[in-house]
Amino acid sequence: MTEGRVNESNGCGFGRRIQYERRADEPPSIATALALAQYYGDDVTAASTQLYDYIDPEALDSLFAETNRGGSRATGTVEFEIEDAVVAVRHDRIEVRPSG
Repeated sequence: MTEGRVNESNGCGFGRRIQYERRADEPPSIATALALAQYYGDDVTAASTQLYDYIDPEALDSLFAETNRGGSRATGTVEFEIEDAVVAVRHDRIEVRPSG
């Protein structure tokens, strides 16, 4: 399993923010699952929150895939809510923060 760099802020518990810096060769869906597991304190292979219950992982990956001309999509954000958290996916990082 690939691992990006995780930064935590705002103390511990569910009030914290997670910022996961995605490697260029790592699919956004995998990076998002890893960031969510870190946020909820779960093992990613046994995570209680399943990404596909909230967003289509293949569609998420395709939004950040290379263009037909070989360039990357370096702009744009996909944001959605999962349970009590907001997930923001960008081309280079995933951020998870408490909702509300």
